[in-house]
Amino acid sequence: MDEKKILAGQFEAYRTHLKAVAYRMLGSHTEADDAVQEAWLRLSRSGTGEIGNVGGWLTTVVARICLDMLRSKKSRREDPLDPPVHDTIADMGRSADPEREIVLADSVGVALLVVLEQLTPAERVAFVLHDMFDLPFDEIAPIIGRSSDATRQLASRARRRVQGKTEVREADVENKKKVVSAFLAASRDGNFQALLSLLHPDVVFALDATAVRLGDIGELQGSQAVANAFNGRARGALPAFVEGGLGFIVRIQDQLRIVVKIAFDGEKISKIEAIADPDRLQRIDYMLFEQ
Repeated sequence: MDEKKILAGQFEAYRTHLKAVAYRMLGSHTEADDAVQEAWLRLSRSGTGEIGNVGGWLTTVVARICLDMLRSKKSRREDPLDPPVHDTIADMGRSADPEREIVLADSVGVALLVVLEQLTPAERVAFVLHDMFDLPFDEIAPIIGRSSDATRQLASRARRRVQGKTEVREADVENKKKVVSAFLAASRDGNFQALLSLLHPDVVFALDATAVRLGDIGELQGSQAVANAFNGRARGALPAFVEGGLGFIVRIQDQLRIVVKIAFDGEKISKIEAIADPDRLQRIDYMLFEQ
């Protein structure tokens, strides 16, 4: 067996572990896959001649890649988008991809991911590697460029922030799940006043180009216009966690057609964004939740 096949076999043995490490740091399955793929490219270029512990080496490499990605996102100040839907929301069954849902459900709670987003990149890496994967501080320190004591302090500070906020975030997520479910129910039932009560006065309904073509409607602003757009519709929409936030999806003939991301201002829906572009849909992580 040549070295390439040996490398591939060793890498595959650690792939699940590496994906778990990357996802807990990045909060996105797509970005986690990218980080793991980059780790494989680096391993294939390096070979195993000078690597004593392949699993440890790969974990370190993935952590460094994730740290670079987190720092890059912070420097660009990327904010999560938010969601919508329209006329083409037809009635549909509740079928989904069970394997995909199992993978998502086996990952990290939405509330924890939201809290982790508030940590600095170094805090997040130190906390995830030590508290979730039991990596010693001496091994984490070189990854983030700190001393072992400084790394310990980072993880401790992150731990206090996580423990103090997760419970509050869980309650916040539960409340917003109820708002999303109430919005869909009001939309299906044609309850215009109920829709208005859930929308911020300056709510924005945004659509990508594909969603515009599907629904024959452009961007809307204001609770009256948005409530009118959704009144009597969303009959086939299913509530879902979408990339660390909340929203809903639409499947037509068992095919994902639209993903909607919802943003909040307090308890009111402040933005609804409809995504229907096939390329974007392939990269979006979601998980259905019960209404």
